[in-house]
Amino acid sequence: MPKIVRDGGEKSPSALQAVSAVLGAFIGIRKSADRDKDLASLKPVHVIVAGLIGAALFVFMIVMLVKLITR
Repeated sequence: MPKIVRDGGEKSPSALQAVSAVLGAFIGIRKSADRDKDLASLKPVHVIVAGLIGAALFVFMIVMLVKLITR
């Protein structure tokens, strides 16, 4: 596993990378090379948090859509 260096070497993974990985997994359009890169660089806790937030937003949007339709 590569070490994360902040002095111009490898960039530390950002929250946007975790969100991108989770959204790609949700809709299933992630390239295997990108997935492998994410597995090597992202921390599991970042992916778990992004996944929980994404799932909560998805459920919230579905509930709001159902409420809008049933009015």
